[in-house]
Amino acid sequence: MGKFKDLLDKQEIIILDGALGTELESLGYDVSGKLWSAQYLLDQPQIIQDVHESYVRAGSDIITTSSYQASIPAFIEAGLTPEKAYDLLKETVFLAQKAIENVWTGLSLEEQKQRPYPLVAGSVGPYAAYLADGSEYTGDYQLSEEEYRDFHRPRIQALLEAGSDLLAIETIPNGAEAAAILRLLAEEFPQAEAYLSFVAQSENAISDGTKIEELGNLAQESPQVLAVGFNCTAPHLIAPLLDGLGQVCNKPFLTYPNSGETYNGLTKTWHDDPEQERSLLENSKLWQNQGVRLFGGCCRTRPEDIAQLAKGFKG
Repeated sequence: MGKFKDLLDKQEIIILDGALGTELESLGYDVSGKLWSAQYLLDQPQIIQDVHESYVRAGSDIITTSSYQASIPAFIEAGLTPEKAYDLLKETVFLAQKAIENVWTGLSLEEQKQRPYPLVAGSVGPYAAYLADGSEYTGDYQLSEEEYRDFHRPRIQALLEAGSDLLAIETIPNGAEAAAILRLLAEEFPQAEAYLSFVAQSENAISDGTKIEELGNLAQESPQVLAVGFNCTAPHLIAPLLDGLGQVCNKPFLTYPNSGETYNGLTKTWHDDPEQERSLLENSKLWQNQGVRLFGGCCRTRPEDIAQLAKGFKG
């Protein structure tokens, strides 16, 4: 295997990054369109690189590309040719690579010795992200195995071709889609390393109702999935979800939850979660006891949250 396995072998704790769209919003950029933050790949790619750099500075060991919402069909609908759309997917990797290089060269030799050189994870979001209708939170869509493969293939190919160190198969709300992606990797991209991260609305199943144990078995059986867990999920659900995963899977776990607010996909607005009392770091310390080794944040988390994780786990 490659760089991701090496990182897992050498680092007991790995710090992921946080939200991209949230940070763009905080800087005054509108991410409410169908392409979300991927819109700025077309218009102002430098601001995406700037956000990546802020996460590298905060202590992230893995930087996730801005391709979550990006797909060939979405870019074609935005007026691009298929060739330009493919190049733009590759550009998401180049922006992350440049951000890492920029920050790394500014570190002293002493600082460089204290952390691993960050990796680039090519973000593979679900079909739901292309629909942009909040269905990440329901998983309520059905495609055939071939349709899932056809949707995901060109993006995965572009991300790997551009030099992604691993794939972040993330925010997956649908069990059939997860299985289709893993079979696609096994048959067409057998050298790729990946982590697999689900989104859930309950304590024992992901968004579409697929049971955690079934998904844990899926992850356990794939030699390409080196870590598995949950993102874009309310923090109070994560401990029981990890319990279910731990019944059937002994791979490293990962968590990068939302800040604790809940999202309304219809109104595209966020609301406080009354059950959320602990900080991201406090929660992450608890989840560490359940086998979590990769920690980050999803929606509504920012570089300062990641800096707290890095400081809290690595000093």
